[in-house]
Amino acid sequence: MSQKLWTDVDRYLADLLVPSDSLLDAALAANAEAGLPPIDVTPNQGKLLHLLVRLMGARRILEIGTLGGYSTIWLARALPEGGRLVTLEFNPKHAEVARANLARAGLSETVEVRQGAALDILPQLVGPFDLIFIDADRPNHPHYLEWALKLSRPGTLIVGDNVVRNGEVANAQSSDPGLRGVRRFLERMAAEPRLSATAIQTVGSKGYDGFALALVL
Repeated sequence: MSQKLWTDVDRYLADLLVPSDSLLDAALAANAEAGLPPIDVTPNQGKLLHLLVRLMGARRILEIGTLGGYSTIWLARALPEGGRLVTLEFNPKHAEVARANLARAGLSETVEVRQGAALDILPQLVGPFDLIFIDADRPNHPHYLEWALKLSRPGTLIVGDNVVRNGEVANAQSSDPGLRGVRRFLERMAAEPRLSATAIQTVGSKGYDGFALALVL
């Protein structure tokens, strides 16, 4: 198996199942022009997040880690009329780009972008949220999970991105802070009696990684 094959399959599936969207394409172009790192979810993964929101009938979403708002658009578009999404972004430039992308997509009234350190903002939020997407700095993922639990209800879905890290998640000897944060994040999910969780490995145009999903009981 090769990266080229994974990319080819991703392209085939996206072309077939996730038709090109001018506003989503514009968001990616704006991100690139602004020099944001190309670490957005793929179109297939964005569609997965969109479908999860719709399957749950979610009305309130919390996203930790906005980047340029590409995943935010996927999530927000799945909300029913009157639904709300709060997204947290540490980097002021990223938050500015995200706000412009969301405005172009007609979602400024649906999405609130809060700029600052997530661990400073989370205590100010009022739950519960129906779906919480964690896609931010990996060392703090265990802390984000604790706040996700505080801001959830029975039935809330917590989704954590980038939990496989090219398979390095199985390396207990790693000294990488991000990887150690991911391992603690998964270990806390496993130990928490209020959660029923799993994780899946993914391959695609962004390489080898995976999602964790946990349902609040």
